[in-house]
Amino acid sequence: MYVMMSILAVLTMVAVDQAVKYWAVTMLAPIGSIPLVPGILQLTYVENRGAAFSILEDQIWLFVVLALVILCGIVYVLRTNRIQTTLGRLALLTIAAGAVGNAIDRVIHHYVVDMIEVTFIHFPVFNIADIYVCVGVALFAVYYLFIHKDAEETEKK
Repeated sequence: MYVMMSILAVLTMVAVDQAVKYWAVTMLAPIGSIPLVPGILQLTYVENRGAAFSILEDQIWLFVVLALVILCGIVYVLRTNRIQTTLGRLALLTIAAGAVGNAIDRVIHHYVVDMIEVTFIHFPVFNIADIYVCVGVALFAVYYLFIHKDAEETEKK
């Protein structure tokens, strides 16, 4: 049951990411930008051919392979029950959804569709999958630093 719920959660997050990206391609691309909060936040269509700040531009397969390695690592860690709490598992599933969402773009379009722009600072335009990765990494850091118990520590108690 847990495996099916995990797969459903990742697929749901990927579907949301892909739906927003589809909207961005079909509706936002023709107009370029839509201000949401003037001077703070807007939606801007960008085709990102690299990673953050467009580093490693046009290295599509490098990013796809990296996403596959990350997914395999996440599946391994989850299948071996190394994660002790729901927070840790949710963090990894969220990272997986972000990796899959951006990998789909790279394979289909050869670029990642970005659309969320914070305008009051110089920051790369990003997308929902990027949010998943960032939130997942932050949650996993909290889990690992404050909740996770090493096997040696558990045995001592």
